[in-house]
This record gives sequence, C-alpha cells and structure tokens, in this order.
Amino acid sequence: MADQAVRRSPGRRAAKGNRFYFAVSACSVIAVLLLWWIASSNEWVNPLFLPPPSEVWSAFTDIVREGYKGSTLLAHIGASLKRISVALLLVFAIAVPLGILCGRIRLLSAVFDPFVEFYRALPPLAYYSLLVLWFGIQDTSKIILLFLSGFAPMFIAAVYSARRIPVDRINGARSLGASGFRLYAFVIFPSCLPDLLTGLRTAVGVTYATLVAAEMVAAVSGIGWMVLDASKYLRSDIIYAVIIIMGIIAILIDSAIRLLIRKVSPWIEQ
Repeated sequence: MADQAVRRSPGRRAAKGNRFYFAVSACSVIAVLLLWWIASSNEWVNPLFLPPPSEVWSAFTDIVREGYKGSTLLAHIGASLKRISVALLLVFAIAVPLGILCGRIRLLSAVFDPFVEFYRALPPLAYYSLLVLWFGIQDTSKIILLFLSGFAPMFIAAVYSARRIPVDRINGARSLGASGFRLYAFVIFPSCLPDLLTGLRTAVGVTYATLVAAEMVAAVSGIGWMVLDASKYLRSDIIYAVIIIMGIIAILIDSAIRLLIRKVSPWIEQ
C-alpha cells in the first residue's frame, strides 16, 4: 500500500500543478478581456482601431448566422484548412524522407542544403508573385506557397533527428540483418519520429502564419481572405472576430499535435 501511495503521489502533484497553471492562464485571458472592455468603454482608443467586445461578438454571431460574402463561416474555414492540409501532407511526404536521407548521406545533404538554406529565410511574399506567374491564381499557387513555408522547418528537423541517432543502434540493427529499406522503415524512422512531430508542430505554425499571404491574390474564400477583405471596408469588428477564430483554430491544431507527441514520446514534456 505504501508503494502504491508513493507511485500515485507524483501523478497527483502533476495533476494539481496542471490545474494551477490552467487557472493562471484563464486568469490572464480574463484580465486581458477585462482591460479590453475597460479601454473600449472609456474610449481610450479610437473604436476604429479597438472596437468594443460587444461589437466583435455581434460581428461573430452575424458571420455564424449569415456567413460572409455569400459563403458560410464553415465554408471559409474549410477552404483554408483544405489548403493547409494538402500542403502539410505534401510537406510530410516529401520533406521527411528527403531530410532523413540527407541526414544519413552527407553527399545528398550537400546537394540540397544550399537551396533550402537560401529560400527558407526569404519572406513568402518575395516569391509568391513568381508562383502566381508559374502556376496561376487558383489554389495550386497557394498550396505551393504553404508547402514551401512548411518544407524548410520539417526538412531541417528530419536532418537533425537522423544525424543524432546513436551509431550503436544502427550497428545493432545491421548485425541482426536489417539493411536498406527495412533499416530506414523499422529503425531510423521510428527513432526520428519524436523529433519529426516536434518539427511538424513548427511547420504547422509557420504554414498557418503564411495563410493570409497565400489568400491575398484572387481568393474569394478562406479565413485569411476574410481578414483582408474586411480591412478594405475598415470593418475592424470583423477583423478582430476572424483573428480570434484563427487563433482558436491554431490552438486546437497545436493541442492535437502536442497530444500526438505525448502519445508517441511521453517522456518529452510539451
């Protein structure tokens, strides 16, 4: 019984600590909302720049009920998530195997690394006009822009994780007969998976931040486009409402990835 109590106590302390930090986070959010309400009520800031929370809530409910520019809110969210999902699937399917191979084969790394290092520091808008010229103004150019924004962090995470695999693990697998595809599929890839999921979390954040740029040109749907379109008419209430929606979606996506990381590698704190 004493041993069970000892084993349970760390878990209880961790749960109590999590509840405490959650309460602190909730209080921080409430404090910011309260400050926002006080500032807007006393008109410390021009309502054009900081609309009252009531107006933002009213704009949100209007968008939920009536949609925006002929499409429902779910349709706009779905259009943006579709672009991001396709881009991230391509990122994981291309950047991960290429990065792992570059991490294990220095010659291959020498071929691809200069190009990745060159373009990853460029702002997305710097080469988006080229993508539009090459691939048109439809979703193809937008998906490619999102793909390029997420490729570099995913590729770098794959290279780093492949290089830090212990040599003894590789030699042990080879001594048991693993080689070629089996070595990569059953030893190297599982060893890289925790770092890959962390890299995916970074890639999702970078890709999501590029969403507005991707929906700037000839788009008529998407939450990024909603922000840009509302800014043309100085509808700051809609801008704030959509930005909050974007933030909530980003938190949900990040929470899902963090949960997946904890399932795959529970020893890593997230």
